[in-house]
Amino acid sequence: MAKTKLQRDLEIVTAMADEMGGYLDSDVLFWPMKTSGMPKLTVGGYLMRQFRLLALGDALDAAEQQQLSQTVSLFNRALIERVVRFEQKATRELDARMRQWGEFLRDLEKERDVSRAGYGTAVEARAMITALVEKLQKRPYQLPPRTMTRLDLLDANLRRFWEPGPFVWAEEWQPAYPQTDFWWLYGLPKD
Repeated sequence: MAKTKLQRDLEIVTAMADEMGGYLDSDVLFWPMKTSGMPKLTVGGYLMRQFRLLALGDALDAAEQQQLSQTVSLFNRALIERVVRFEQKATRELDARMRQWGEFLRDLEKERDVSRAGYGTAVEARAMITALVEKLQKRPYQLPPRTMTRLDLLDANLRRFWEPGPFVWAEEWQPAYPQTDFWWLYGLPKD
């Protein structure tokens, strides 16, 4: 039987949590995972998937829920002695994701068709930005000044070209992302 998107997310966050300590101790921002077929480890990539899994945990069976609980605990243990390292890494990634998302939006103005076709993939950067902002707004971390102003400007730029529509990601993820908070996952840039 094929894995669901949530089961794949669980497999990825479990592998990421296993390597989180080494990742945080390194200077590498996009960490190549030891397990083949995995995306590169980043704080934002982990947090985005953890958010989905926690929001949709009822869709997991008992063993998967237990695995998720253990994974979140392992992740949290990796952060205990690395508060400063985590904040630095998350802040670096937040800046990189904002640049990445901003570049996509600039490309959108030039080549609307190409950008529309890749929107479902590109918007992952925006989801990671949200996850990083949410984490950095919690104690003991600090969100860098002007982050929300930068994000508001990026969102205003996207709204200029925005056409509301159906959810752009897998249907099974949709309940984790209410349209009121994640409007940028419900539609596409206009042609």
